[in-house]
Amino acid sequence: MLHNGSLKLTLLVIEVILLVATSAVCSGLNIAIMSLDLNDLKRKAKLGNRQAARVLPLRVQTHLTLASILLTNVAAVSATSLVLNQRLNGLLAGILGTLLIVSFGEIIPQALFSKNALFWASLFSPLLNTMIFITYIISKPLEILLNNLFPHEKTKLQSRHELGLLITEHLSDKTSELDENEIEIMRGALSLSEKRVRDIMTDIRHTYWITPDMALDGDKIDEVKEKGFSRIPVFNAALTKSYGVLLMKDLVDIDFDDNNYLVEDMTLHPVQLVGSMTALDTMFRKFISAGIHLIPIEKDDKIVGILTIEDLIEEIFGLEIEDETDRTKKLNK
Repeated sequence: MLHNGSLKLTLLVIEVILLVATSAVCSGLNIAIMSLDLNDLKRKAKLGNRQAARVLPLRVQTHLTLASILLTNVAAVSATSLVLNQRLNGLLAGILGTLLIVSFGEIIPQALFSKNALFWASLFSPLLNTMIFITYIISKPLEILLNNLFPHEKTKLQSRHELGLLITEHLSDKTSELDENEIEIMRGALSLSEKRVRDIMTDIRHTYWITPDMALDGDKIDEVKEKGFSRIPVFNAALTKSYGVLLMKDLVDIDFDDNNYLVEDMTLHPVQLVGSMTALDTMFRKFISAGIHLIPIEKDDKIVGILTIEDLIEEIFGLEIEDETDRTKKLNK
């Protein structure tokens, strides 16, 4: 009799452990699957992440997966109560069952599975597929009902500021694949649409420019060379009209000592004026489409400055780009 009682107790313990373990897995999977972002899973699966590829079909059929998990969980909880009630006093069975299910079947597995949701969801994906197969006759109608009541979730895109914060988080995380320079470039690119040309342009007061009726003699060419610019904007004296840009490379083979030329006699490359409130991302497209490196900036029908492609790149990189001329000027100072 003692041996028989001990055997029954052992069987009871094994049954309860198996049922509570089933409830625990279901509870943990419910948290894990629902916490995974569908679009994030799709991106990871495209990049070859095997865990994401295994979990993605389950996450796509959210309502079918959810119904199967909950049906299995409820069955395990109900079976635990029945097994305990058959062997123990009703009150004791209720208290013990509640403590076991709440502690080991809900709280602990949910806390555990939420820490690394993709890993646990992938690990138990075969078991989850088995749950779907077993409960399919009930879970499938539930899925159809839920799909009609609650249509599939729409794609959620991060705002520019949210993306900026996500990228910034990589700075403090040593496991990040991004280095500091890459992060700064991405942050700079994200901020382009929020900044205006007037914020980074070179003011006309600090711009070297010439007029079309200006004589190009030896002294003038020496002055231009001394400035060290490869492109010189050409405006009228009132700064209301742009005639284009004079490229220094076009002047290399011209003899200015024995000939008299005006600026307007040279090849001037036309440029279109751009408003000072133009967003920097728009300016980037303008530089690319126009195939030019310098654009005059206007405000209230008057030229107020210039912007170069170099200025824009510096804004993206967050660093000042120095060429040979800049270094020479600094050394001379």
